[in-house]
Amino acid sequence: MFPTSKIKPPGNGSLFLWMLLLWIPVINAQDSLLNNTYNRPSTSLNGIWNYIVDPYENGFYNYRLEAFEDQEDPGQNAFFTNAKPSSPSDLIEYDFDLADSLLVPGDWNTQKEKLFYYEGSLWYKTSFDHTPANLSNRTFLYFGAANYQADVYLNGQKLGKHIGGFTPFNFEITQILRPRDNFLILKVDNKRVKDGVPTLNTDWWNYGGLTRDVKLIETTATFIGDYFLYLDAANPEKINGYVQLNGPELENHPVRLQIPELSVDTTYFTNKMGRTEVAFTAENIAYWSVEDPKRYQIIFSSREDQLTDQIGFRSISTREDDILLNGEPIFLKGISIHEESPARGGRGNSMEDARQLLSWAKELGCNFVRLAHYPHNEHMVRLADEMGMLVWEENPVYWTISWDNPETYALAANQLTELIARDKNRASVIIWSMANETPASEPRTEFLSKLAALARTKDPSRLISAALEQSAYRGESNVRTIQDDFAKVVDVLSFNQYIGWYDGLPEKAQNISWVIEHNKPVLISEFGGGAKQGFHGDKNTRWTEEYQEYLYEETLKMLSSIKQLRGMSPWILVDFRSPRRMLPKIQDGWNRKGLISDEGKKKKAFFVLQQFYNSKD
Repeated sequence: MFPTSKIKPPGNGSLFLWMLLLWIPVINAQDSLLNNTYNRPSTSLNGIWNYIVDPYENGFYNYRLEAFEDQEDPGQNAFFTNAKPSSPSDLIEYDFDLADSLLVPGDWNTQKEKLFYYEGSLWYKTSFDHTPANLSNRTFLYFGAANYQADVYLNGQKLGKHIGGFTPFNFEITQILRPRDNFLILKVDNKRVKDGVPTLNTDWWNYGGLTRDVKLIETTATFIGDYFLYLDAANPEKINGYVQLNGPELENHPVRLQIPELSVDTTYFTNKMGRTEVAFTAENIAYWSVEDPKRYQIIFSSREDQLTDQIGFRSISTREDDILLNGEPIFLKGISIHEESPARGGRGNSMEDARQLLSWAKELGCNFVRLAHYPHNEHMVRLADEMGMLVWEENPVYWTISWDNPETYALAANQLTELIARDKNRASVIIWSMANETPASEPRTEFLSKLAALARTKDPSRLISAALEQSAYRGESNVRTIQDDFAKVVDVLSFNQYIGWYDGLPEKAQNISWVIEHNKPVLISEFGGGAKQGFHGDKNTRWTEEYQEYLYEETLKMLSSIKQLRGMSPWILVDFRSPRRMLPKIQDGWNRKGLISDEGKKKKAFFVLQQFYNSKD
């Protein structure tokens, strides 16, 4: 279930490089080889890749359903061998070089009409040359994401497997890399599975493929593998954190930390595991905020390696009913977002996609976005750091998960860990969400509580929440509340409600009151209703812009009566694809709850919410 390695010892006498490999803990994603890759120099492998569709997985199993990779001699028909006929009589029933092609990064569904609904295995192949800048350097193969399961092979050798469609992973390839004619082959399988995370049933498109960047990253033999800096909760002039080295020279290794603007220049020494804790004070810190998203250049240096990042320092906390940013109450004026490209359709993957989505959110009057229902591209949170947009990030524990299955929990924990590892230094990220709309039960609450504890262990500097569900208060249908044991665990009490859409008409909101018995800030993580842009009519006629506009007007008045209300993220910024939405002429495979159409046109409800948020200034 976790990334694993099957790299074999070298046969060419490269003892030094093989010894380096022995230092690499390939156990699971929390021991990831290489974190914080965004600012590292890299060589892109993006571009045109050949592909073979393999619904019966003929390239992975023989006719007895035995995996080729488990055979001593996998034979020529194992796709990962990239075999070519040595004579006209050879029987090889595939050829990547004659196969069709796809653009990476990108989902296969929207690139090829014949793959639009395809769920199954698809093989990717690319070739490349690469000579390291220094013979002692190490080279890593990095994937931003592959949905959902990826089996990765380089030059015919298995590097490992990764499960989880939205988080990054990497493998060291120093031993296998050749100066010329490397062939990289992946089997990517996006079949939904009951015990997966997410599970079989979702309300978004299951875009398959290599949906984010693929690149080579070179490092020195011992390098800065990870780091984390955050503002101390009790002392606003103190910064805590750690630096973790990776490589053979770990103990008593000097690590220099510089923040030139704050006159910080300190050297630490690592322990035998290559880790050093960081703690220092800095006067006159300009705190990252929505109004002034200040970031500092941070320079990390070891004997061989140097790495820079741009990090903002801010505190996020709660005090009774309030959410506090840098000690001051803030109202989260938000919107939910799916990761679809406003320009091309399909899975979003570029900085341009991120900029368009966040710019629309800014125009709406937002200071906050909920990135639903899975980890989005790193571009989104990096840009949110720059733009001063607060962010909710979510683990894809969605609807009905296999709560009693330990392997399902391990998958959820792994994806959460990989998300935190990637984004823990982003000041914009203030909430880790454990789940969305999960039915309350004892196994589910234990599952989510373990995830929350894990998140707090990995990152003590952020808030924990989940999108819960509301219910009637003591049997009174017009009085609503939250009855969920997980509400005791979260820092921010968030819930979804659809009064006026799935529960009566918009005018029903006029008769609903709320009793929230938890002394915590309340965030409405979802509300809304569908509208086909350009379809007009009476305010009680479903699918019209007027219906959606009326629903927003009545819902905003209703929710404003909740005394603990400290924010909201209505559903949703832009219409998005979903196979669940089949109504001809209206949905046509789209969830129409967006305030903006899939063509980028604003609906009337957009301006209702915009006016409400502007009144909160």
